[in-house]
Amino acid sequence: MSDQPRKLVAGSTDALIVGAGHSGLAISHCLADLGVEHVILERGEVANSWRTERWDSLRLLTPSWQSRLPGYAYEGKDRDGFMSMSEVTDFVEGYANITEAAIHRRTEVTCVSLSGDQYKVETSQGVWQTRSVVIASGGFNIPHVPAIAGGVPDFIQQFDTHGYRNPGQLPEGGCMVVGASATGVQLAEEIHQSGRPVTLCVGEHVRLPRNYRGRDVQFWMDVCGVLDESIDEVDDLVRARNVPSPQLVGTSHKQTLDLNVLTDMGVRLVGRLAMIRDGRALFSGGLKNVCELADLKMNRLLALFDEWVDEHSEDPGQGPRERFEPTRVDASPLLGLDLNGRELSSIIWATGYRPDYSWLDLPILDRKGMIKHQGGIADAPGVYVLGLNFLRRRKSSFIHGAEDDARDLAGHLHAHLGNQNMAGLG
Repeated sequence: MSDQPRKLVAGSTDALIVGAGHSGLAISHCLADLGVEHVILERGEVANSWRTERWDSLRLLTPSWQSRLPGYAYEGKDRDGFMSMSEVTDFVEGYANITEAAIHRRTEVTCVSLSGDQYKVETSQGVWQTRSVVIASGGFNIPHVPAIAGGVPDFIQQFDTHGYRNPGQLPEGGCMVVGASATGVQLAEEIHQSGRPVTLCVGEHVRLPRNYRGRDVQFWMDVCGVLDESIDEVDDLVRARNVPSPQLVGTSHKQTLDLNVLTDMGVRLVGRLAMIRDGRALFSGGLKNVCELADLKMNRLLALFDEWVDEHSEDPGQGPRERFEPTRVDASPLLGLDLNGRELSSIIWATGYRPDYSWLDLPILDRKGMIKHQGGIADAPGVYVLGLNFLRRRKSSFIHGAEDDARDLAGHLHAHLGNQNMAGLG
């Protein structure tokens, strides 16, 4: 007999959802509407990532009026404001309470594998058998820190975006923030305001104003149909799924935070960090071109908003057309920095995230460890993924984007279970 202890049988169900964030709760609500028996397994608490893996000052980039889930919407007083992380967790926890979802908290999934015609889900609290699996664990589990970080001198402290909480963690002295999407520009501003000199490494980015013609930019993205654009409407889906998050910040002042604002504050802009060699950081010389491309794309989007107003709006309260100053770039930006020169004491890697699928023992991962799927329908019968960038629509990764995706996938899952039943009868 084996000396290995027998794992407790936790139960069986028709559908098992991994993750009790907003996406997992959204599809739980949709499955309940369809009468599908299911449970949710959550490694921590509801909205665990929002609780434990974000920096202190972070707020949603989308206004509160846009925060909605199936059968549930923001009902606070500040509809045009931006929720803090504690407000987001309260919002998601409130949804879990109202929907009465069957959540098994502090239950970490350690392995999902095929077992006959069902799936075996091993957890820290026992083993489940299920006919279908929804992976709603999110796409932001592991900060992506490039290999060049290994070349940073030991005296420079390095932080990723899961470990960083506030400037008080940082040593005195200069800080280099690598990455200029939403996270990078927000951290650059915050750290500069703490009195530390900041160098911001800028690669490809999406520039957007916070407000345009008197309305939040998300209003225009919504009414013009940009956020509803589907995977069937884009020419290059891989490219669309990897577009950086826009340079936006959610504050009570509703201000724009772009590279010009940071330059005016005193943040030093350099090009993309290309390599670290012999203790020297080398930056791309293409900063001007990258910024010009971001400006061009922003102006194309603003022109789309203008066309919509011309065709659809009779509201005299709409503001006039606006165009913004091009991004200012030094004629000769810095191309290299001696890291041994003690100018920097810290580096923050705001270089994106990766999902963690190390617990999946199924043939559905590509060579990069990403789930192979078609609009959330994975390459294994009855397996689905939810909450990823541009999963089915451009809005998929936003809180309000979960509803349409969840309804689509819940319908497909329900049909899959029905087909299984018919096959069994046959």
